[in-house]
Amino acid sequence: MHTDMTGIILSGGKSLRMGRNKSLLKIGDSTAIERIVALMRDLFPRLILSTNSPAEYEFLGLRMVEDTHLKAGPIAGIHAGLTASTTDKNFVISCDMQLMNRDTIDFLASYRTEKRITIAKADGYYQQLAGVYHKDAIPVIDALLADNDVKESRAGDQKKRGCKVLELVRQMDAKVLDAESEIPNYRAGTFYNMNKPHEYEEILNILASGTE
Repeated sequence: MHTDMTGIILSGGKSLRMGRNKSLLKIGDSTAIERIVALMRDLFPRLILSTNSPAEYEFLGLRMVEDTHLKAGPIAGIHAGLTASTTDKNFVISCDMQLMNRDTIDFLASYRTEKRITIAKADGYYQQLAGVYHKDAIPVIDALLADNDVKESRAGDQKKRGCKVLELVRQMDAKVLDAESEIPNYRAGTFYNMNKPHEYEEILNILASGTE
């Protein structure tokens, strides 16, 4: 149990690519969000759910926070969670990482570094939606979002450019662990996230086959 940390769960936003709320999709006898809550509750004494539709999640009995920066995507959820947290260190995870396991979270949370963000690079991608984030990231996010607002206002009716969490990771010079070589017993696909219907079906098949 990481008593010095808070677990921050990102509820999944608008789920536009899924076409329905992916956090409430059934996986076995539980919803996706319930599975992540159970996983995180085993490791962190304090949990915060970042959501802009709190009424949908009252059944979880968790503390919930809403974005203060609107229409900014996952980085706004991280910002809201960090702002509400009472601990300096926090473990952030997206609800759609349904193949994530306790050992991987525990390893990332336990990794010793002076860096303010710790994430993994796995399966060829930076996995910025599962890792340790320090409250020191709050002013950096504020600056990123302020800059993003300026860009959007200059763009006028052009397509908006959302502020990516990866920009925060780069600006704060995060510790990036190579999952394949540095995370013990790492299994490919652990960080897989479901955003589209076919990915949901793939998750169901993987879990049903017991190959996760």
